[in-house]
Amino acid sequence: MTLNIGWIGCGRHATQMLMPQLGRNDLRVAAVCDVNAEAASRAAWQYGAEAVYSDYRDLIAHKGLDAIGMAVGPDLHHAASIEALKRGLPVFLEKPPAKSAAAAAEIAAASEHFGKPVLVGFMKRYSTGNRIAGNYLKGGDFGDVLGISGTYMTAPTYFAGEVDYTGFYLHHCVHYMDLIPWLAGADFADLALRKNEPKPGHLLFHLNFECSNGVIGTVIMGTVQSRGTPMEFLQIMGDHVRLEVDNVINVACYRDPPFKADDPAATLSSSADTLSWTPNFTAAANEDHKGYNALIADVAAALKGDSSSAPDIKDGVRAMTNLERMISLI
Repeated sequence: MTLNIGWIGCGRHATQMLMPQLGRNDLRVAAVCDVNAEAASRAAWQYGAEAVYSDYRDLIAHKGLDAIGMAVGPDLHHAASIEALKRGLPVFLEKPPAKSAAAAAEIAAASEHFGKPVLVGFMKRYSTGNRIAGNYLKGGDFGDVLGISGTYMTAPTYFAGEVDYTGFYLHHCVHYMDLIPWLAGADFADLALRKNEPKPGHLLFHLNFECSNGVIGTVIMGTVQSRGTPMEFLQIMGDHVRLEVDNVINVACYRDPPFKADDPAATLSSSADTLSWTPNFTAAANEDHKGYNALIADVAAALKGDSSSAPDIKDGVRAMTNLERMISLI
């Protein structure tokens, strides 16, 4: 079944990361909207939209739409999603869903009131390595998660001109406010934070946490690294087993093998030695390791009323609540 979707926001992120996945998942771009007329016209040509708008309200009123998608600012996410819900249209929002937890909760209330889903673009759950790790945890062989440590950095140039770090918090840090509880299987219960800020715009902090199920850990985030180098690493600790995800594409599961150096008969054991996976970038395959296509596949299922594990606005409220708790400690 193909759905007609109206899309709000035709910037680089939308047109290069999100919109290419729509047609792959039977979502036809029927209309687009952007205050930048050139960007909107270019997106309409690229994705075959029949109508172009500069006002999101006009797009939402476009006849024949089955759903609304958007990748704009958090204030417009809030206003446009509630307007779409009032018209009976389900919604996909890029993260963050709103500027505050309270505003995200208003979207959640509207979603429940009008009986239409709102899905949120937490694609870190779908990045190849994270998805493999998540599936392995759910499979039962890993056992209980005891601790999680993660590093997720960016550079000061990415948020130039925002030395209050608002953009950094909303567009970067919010990812791990969703991902870590998802991997842990429970929300944050206790948080503590230490920071180092050598100069304005340059921030490094360590966020220590304990989840409500006892999982402990540390998340390291900041704006003091180059975006030209790998900046993301996860380690999930169990009892004599750990999962490591490097740069969202390399996965290793370290188990409990015997020492081999003094064993002349030593070999490799499928039940004890390290399991590892890394993608083959020379393969002629359209692989999406950041996770956008896998996310939109689940979003499309939810928009069609099918069973789906896509993150929804309740996840968005939780992530924004966690983010505000974190910011209060900085």
